[in-house]
Amino acid sequence: MCAAVAGTIVVLAAASSLRAENACRAPEPVCAVRPAVFAISSAFDPYGSAVRIGPDLLVTNRHTVADEKSVQVVLPDGARIAGSVVPTSFAGDLVLIRAALPEGPVLQPASEATGDLYAVGVDIGTWDIRVFPGGKVLLRPDPSKPLSRLHHTAYNQPGVSGGALVSGSGAFVAIVTSGGSGRFEAVPAARIAVLQTQSGDQFAARSAELGKAYRDCIVVVEQARRAGDALPDDIAARMESVCVASGNRQLFDLAGQAIGRSRKFDASVGLFKRSIEIDPNAINTRLGLVVILSFARRHKEAVPHIRWLLDVIPEDSSVARYALQIGKLTGDDPLAKQGLALIEKYHAQQLEAAKRFYESDAPPPPRRRQ
Repeated sequence: MCAAVAGTIVVLAAASSLRAENACRAPEPVCAVRPAVFAISSAFDPYGSAVRIGPDLLVTNRHTVADEKSVQVVLPDGARIAGSVVPTSFAGDLVLIRAALPEGPVLQPASEATGDLYAVGVDIGTWDIRVFPGGKVLLRPDPSKPLSRLHHTAYNQPGVSGGALVSGSGAFVAIVTSGGSGRFEAVPAARIAVLQTQSGDQFAARSAELGKAYRDCIVVVEQARRAGDALPDDIAARMESVCVASGNRQLFDLAGQAIGRSRKFDASVGLFKRSIEIDPNAINTRLGLVVILSFARRHKEAVPHIRWLLDVIPEDSSVARYALQIGKLTGDDPLAKQGLALIEKYHAQQLEAAKRFYESDAPPPPRRRQ
């Protein structure tokens, strides 16, 4: 998720050309996508990307614009033109932008992600449109959950939100959205069709409500980060309220992390569970919930989530460690042994310490602190 600062525009010295002929080491069809991706900048977030889906139409993440009505679109020669944000009631993290774009390629949404995947978006250091290192699908969207996302390992970074996630053949499969720890998320490009049916001036009131909720949530999360672990109750309550109002599960996660650091565990767990209800395949959300439940000494509640993670990312060191810890503290020896075996397989340098913990007389969990 892009870091956003309300009311601030940062203007960087542009490179001689946004499309500087930097080396593209991806397959040629992927490199050919770059002219259809643009850098954008708004008064809410100075760095973002957008994908051209029509002669004068772009799609990007709502979290890059919040409730702004206009953005700047950076053209291939570095010039900037005005773009207008199209109001929408769409509940996912997408909005449309209209702008008088020069002639160029238009991407058509593809329905299925296959093979290698690549994120295409702006490099905020140079304002060039880059193809970032490729990756694979981790989990596909849950077909029963309309706001579930594509989970993958194609690298991206701040500024790439709103960019294109494409296959090795250049197929436009999703809009880059968020991620971390080598695991990333994208909104399936097929959702653009729904977005378009829910966009237009008739949706202005709902769009303003959602945009304000995004802004308020991101601003209060930044306040919480500055406050550290000693988060005042009023800020925690406001954060929970406005982030839930956004409907964006990635914002639920950020709020859950911030509230959890201040040991307000019930509220934190509730936010993570809301997020999983929206997208049961959200890997980083599951891991965040396991972390909070472990801090809260609610290890038995974490067992189904750590077992789910063991099936999806067994090679992850933190998942193996939590499996060992939770299994040991709950008396679930098969779970503890599974964690130990995965540490031996993937993280041999941690094995001796892990064995000592497994063989120790682990103390019972302390009484939960509110």
